Amino acid sequence: HFRLLIASLLRRFRSRPDRSEQFGKQSNYWYGPPQHTMAPVQDFGGPNTKQYKKKPQDDQQSGTSPIWNGVELKPFRKNFYIPHNNVKNRSQQDVDGFREIKDIIVRGTNVPTPNICFDEGNFPEYIMQVVLKQGFAEPTAIQSQGWPVVLSGRDLVGIAQTGSGKTLAYMLPAVVHINNQQRPQRGEGPVALILAPTRELAQQIQKVAHEFGSTTMVRNTCIFGGSPKGPQARDLERGVEIVIATPGRLIDFLEKGTTNLQRCTYLVLDEADRMLDMGFEPQIRKIIQQIRPDRQVLMWSATWPKQVQALAEEFLVDYVQVNIGGLSLAANHNIKQIVEVCEENEKEEKLCKLLKEIGSDCCNKIIVFVETKKKVDDITKCIRREGYAAIAIHGDKSQPERDYVLSEFRSGKSSILVATDVAARGLDVEDVKYVINYDYPNSSEDYVHRIGRTGRCQQAGTAYAFFTSNNQRQAKDLIAVLEEAGQTISPQLQEMAQTARASQNGRNRWHNRNKDNSSPNSNNSNRGKTWSNKNFGGGSDYRQNSGPRVNNMNNNGMRGDNMQRNGQRNNYSNGFGYQNPQFQNGQGYQSSYSPPTMYQQPQQNGGGRHY
Repeated sequence: HFRLLIASLLRRFRSRPDRSEQFGKQSNYWYGPPQHTMAPVQDFGGPNTKQYKKKPQDDQQSGTSPIWNGVELKPFRKNFYIPHNNVKNRSQQDVDGFREIKDIIVRGTNVPTPNICFDEGNFPEYIMQVVLKQGFAEPTAIQSQGWPVVLSGRDLVGIAQTGSGKTLAYMLPAVVHINNQQRPQRGEGPVALILAPTRELAQQIQKVAHEFGSTTMVRNTCIFGGSPKGPQARDLERGVEIVIATPGRLIDFLEKGTTNLQRCTYLVLDEADRMLDMGFEPQIRKIIQQIRPDRQVLMWSATWPKQVQALAEEFLVDYVQVNIGGLSLAANHNIKQIVEVCEENEKEEKLCKLLKEIGSDCCNKIIVFVETKKKVDDITKCIRREGYAAIAIHGDKSQPERDYVLSEFRSGKSSILVATDVAARGLDVEDVKYVINYDYPNSSEDYVHRIGRTGRCQQAGTAYAFFTSNNQRQAKDLIAVLEEAGQTISPQLQEMAQTARASQNGRNRWHNRNKDNSSPNSNNSNRGKTWSNKNFGGGSDYRQNSGPRVNNMNNNGMRGDNMQRNGQRNNYSNGFGYQNPQFQNGQGYQSSYSPPTMYQQPQQNGGGRHY
């Protein structure tokens, strides 16, 4: 028994081994747990922690731009302009007089002389046949000045109001450009690329491309989202000369390798300002980087915002800028603009009353613009209840539905179209007599594009707008558009603009007063200083911000006039003194949730009280 007791005691008091040597130095826990002590995380449904090698950047983006620096580019011809004898013999005085009459402003070096008639463009016979068949009398202002520039192979920025013929201004030179290049073979990319912001505008451009390219077998295809990719991919794989595309769908095909832009030498950005507004700038940059650097680039827009200016300066070389009507925001002068100031709840009644006046004739085509997709459906039902044939279009509708709606509206079977801004740009429908802005847009640029759906091709049109107090910040810009077009301005609109200006001035004064977080009585030299209570025995008026901030009270329990007025006080202080008959001896407290007895101190000589 004694031996058993000794053995038991020895086992109990035996020294424990060092834990650091339990698994050996290489399997020490601090260098990572042993593999047999922890099961893989993914076995229990957790995230897979397996490390994958990062793919090279070139593999992650199959649509990355080719390296043009080391590539030998095959030269191509892009100057096809042969001045007509009448153009050569025209004096500079006559040129300046024509530009003044047409309100043409040009900027750039060596700008060609404009063409007054179609014959002076020296277009090939296959183009003149289509022009005469279309029945055009003379070119528009943007066409007269744009054709010589584009046919000369120069980069161009064309700014003109909606309905001024910009599509034809770049389509005719595109056909000439393509017919002087080697035709693309199967698997090769297009020669001309035209980017558009919306499906409807892309389809409209395709129609013009088909009319002027069919005589010389210039093939084209239209690529946009919302429709099957199969037919579009087959057109690209067979090879086409012209691709009209929206940026998003084109990027999809470029990344899949369905097509490429190495043969592209003629690039058109139609409605460039709208594409930037829709957020397509990254896609546009990615597309342009895949096109050879000696390309010809044309940018067309109805406005000239700073974003478009920056894009033009970056991607256009020695370009010519052509403005029709100046750089200021301007509406078509053929459109009569009527603005009614009303309240939000009065819009529906005013719309019904207006439709009784202008909607009785079924030949009058009317477009009603509203802000949201849901409101489009609601307003369409309201109009139908009044007995009118109305149809709706917005971004949530499928492409077959949108095609059907536009077909019904163009044919006149439905005379009223209710739409969001999807129909505000580039939509060309003949004989639109009236445009009604049920909801005023967020900017005056969009307003100009909306009303531009009427008054096209030198025809007259009328635009109505319901303007509420929610839109008063746009009143100033709207008045500028109305004044430029010589329209009548209602006193209610002018009053609303003055109210918005006064409100803005008030906000600016308040901002300037508080932007330095200092006392209103202080000057800018005191910025960055913290105000403290004046010592009754003298001392400095302010001191540097060093140490915790305390709340200073005078003898009456009220805050001193020279205290800092900002929001950086202690959480238990609301910055106001409290005077109550119960605390006439300066026993002010700081907030409703802090009892006055909690922080009170015996009154000190001098009357100052610190909490």
